[in-house]
Amino acid sequence: MNVKDTQKVRITDTTLRDAHQSLMATRLRTEDMIPLARGLDTCGFFSVEAWGGATFDTCIRFLNDDPWERLRILKKELTRTPIQMLLRGQNLVGYRHYPDDVVDRFITAAHKNGVEIFRVFDALNDIRNMTRSMQQVKNVGAHLQGTLSYTTSPVHTTESFIEMAEELYTHECDSLCIKDMAGLIMPHDAQDLIHGIKKAVDVRVCLHSHCTSGIAPMSFQAAIDAGVDILDTAMSPLSMGTSHPPTESVVAALRDTPRDTGIDLLQLRTVRNTCMQIREKYAGLISPISERVDSDVLIYQLPGGMISNLVSQLQEQDALNRLEEVFAEIPRVREDLGYPPLVTPTSQIVGTQAVLNVLAGGERYRTVTQEVRDYVHGMYGKSPAPVNDGVRKLVIGNDPVVTVRPADLLEPAYEKMKSEAVTAGLVRKEEDVLTYILYPAIAPAFLKGEKKAEDLPKKQSPQPSPGGIPDQMEVEVDGEVFSVRIVSLGGNKVAVQEISPGKIPAGEVAGGVRSNMQGMVLKILVSRNALVKKGDTLLVLEAMKMENPVHSPADGRVAEIFVDTGDTVRNGDVLMVVQ
Repeated sequence: MNVKDTQKVRITDTTLRDAHQSLMATRLRTEDMIPLARGLDTCGFFSVEAWGGATFDTCIRFLNDDPWERLRILKKELTRTPIQMLLRGQNLVGYRHYPDDVVDRFITAAHKNGVEIFRVFDALNDIRNMTRSMQQVKNVGAHLQGTLSYTTSPVHTTESFIEMAEELYTHECDSLCIKDMAGLIMPHDAQDLIHGIKKAVDVRVCLHSHCTSGIAPMSFQAAIDAGVDILDTAMSPLSMGTSHPPTESVVAALRDTPRDTGIDLLQLRTVRNTCMQIREKYAGLISPISERVDSDVLIYQLPGGMISNLVSQLQEQDALNRLEEVFAEIPRVREDLGYPPLVTPTSQIVGTQAVLNVLAGGERYRTVTQEVRDYVHGMYGKSPAPVNDGVRKLVIGNDPVVTVRPADLLEPAYEKMKSEAVTAGLVRKEEDVLTYILYPAIAPAFLKGEKKAEDLPKKQSPQPSPGGIPDQMEVEVDGEVFSVRIVSLGGNKVAVQEISPGKIPAGEVAGGVRSNMQGMVLKILVSRNALVKKGDTLLVLEAMKMENPVHSPADGRVAEIFVDTGDTVRNGDVLMVVQ
């Protein structure tokens, strides 16, 4: 590499992954990616981020789109530009830890099918959770980009992030990324952190930030002055707001300077025109709220459009009376859980629990997701600060907390689950085994060909209940919108708003146990005529990407069960009857 190349700022374009994840619920389909990838390949980017993150989940859950086939198709188009993916360490592209044998096989398959650069991070910055995946990236001969999940808290400092960068460097990282998922990094902090990393280790440094707070363009300039090597940007039609600074603007700002990117603005204009067509097609998915600056993110730190979506829904209903409750609860839950950076899956863990706490009328942790229990048990790794002792006892009692690397407790799973998938007739190619292992609840329907791609949705406004207080709201989690019902806690009866067709009954049902959110039935833990006690877990819903247990409201007998595993239920649906 010559001196001129070392001065050049390189660009990672995120349009094919994080940009549409941030602005339009990760719904960009492979068919629309093909002409865009063809154009991006001519621009001279350092890399194109096109896989990983929420794209794998969304492909099989909503789009009936094989993520492995998408990767192979994009590889045919991106012949000159490396494909980059976002890998959640031991979580891969899921929301829990997978055994080491699954990690090894997934990374091998991803590299074989086209990924050349792996951006590896852990939501808690627990490097133990990154070690296995980083080793395997090096084993397959790919580019390893170690990642710091940036956040601010009493326990996160510039010095602590520099120390983390030094430790990552010992794992033979080819580059390091400062991943500022919520747009929190201030210009002076970006400058100090990049200076500090470059002084400590000789490695390329990338800055990734979102424009949610409006700060990112200024922090990019500070990073450029500090010697940053790579910046993450998105093509202008899918930039700004909860997305990233625009590629064209950054390229233009550096033109004819010592840090010129070398990218042709006229060439970018051709790609921009393709993006404009895509934006027009998906316009119904892009909320104006997600495009605005939301300075509240500097206080509450939620990435993407989660807070802004809550604001918009409550404003539309003239019911902002509960907004401050939600806003105040988010940082409280985060503090309770030891200040985790809010990135997948911890953003969902904290955000969902905060919503549940508020919907419970102030009775905090009355309903606790399985993921919160696992987090407090230490199953996600070591929290940056200790979990609040009172919350820990409330959530897990006197259960011991895991202190080893969580994946050390997992038995190898690949061969066993491969046998299950083959027996069930789910495997047509080797990668299907991995799809099944990653998402055993939703993959079977996809692999059997029973899924249909959803239509591009139209925006719907929830109806207010009498008195102006909303009886439902929409919560955006990691780019996906979920409908959540606000349950009246003033009595035992809850009116049904909208009932799913089929066997789920309408109207009032004596002893009916209702869902208070939209989701999928993941597990049913009781059978008809079973005797249960108040508080027993009856079934588990997967909602907002979290496992949400549904408890028995009283001692009694399970008289009826109206749902099966895999069913999708709406808020207010009667799931079973306990008499």
